Amino acid sequence: MSAFAKKKRLRVRYYQKRNYLYSCTRMFISLTNFILLFLEFTDVFPNEVSHGLPPLRGIEHQIDLILGCPIPNRPTYRTNLEETKKIQKQVNELLEKGFVRESLSPCPVPVILVPKKDGTWHMCVDTAERPRQSQPNSNQIRLRQKLGCDKYRYPIPSLDDMLDELFDSCVFTKIDLESGYNQIRMKGDE
Repeated sequence: MSAFAKKKRLRVRYYQKRNYLYSCTRMFISLTNFILLFLEFTDVFPNEVSHGLPPLRGIEHQIDLILGCPIPNRPTYRTNLEETKKIQKQVNELLEKGFVRESLSPCPVPVILVPKKDGTWHMCVDTAERPRQSQPNSNQIRLRQKLGCDKYRYPIPSLDDMLDELFDSCVFTKIDLESGYNQIRMKGDE
């Protein structure tokens, strides 16, 4: 990009920024409307995740396993006594809430503890070997054919592209789905 083009781009951004500030002040005036809307739907934002399975919403997910494919039998990761107690505590909480159940499978699934910002620990399940024994669904197959690739990859946009797209925005939201993975309803006995 030439220096002339950069200067022109900066000038355009300056005028856009003035409009941006004006539109943001209009948005903050409607902040009270946003708070009223939030208060109207407080049941959508509970303080604590409910026990048991989520309600039926018309979609139940399933994992189609390939028949005859061996189940990966990997050893669990080494943990010290303190980490083992934390893992057991989290597993007991998940059992109590009904998100997981005891399995008769002879193959363990390795887990690792990752520290959170607030000092607590997040249990991550290592399922690296699982995709090899499951079949892709029809949407994944169509997407692979459309993209012309053997392996479906989730493209991550570059930071510069994201910042360019967010330039005109003045309201940003963040949603933290606590135990979001555990709130996905699975079909039948899965």
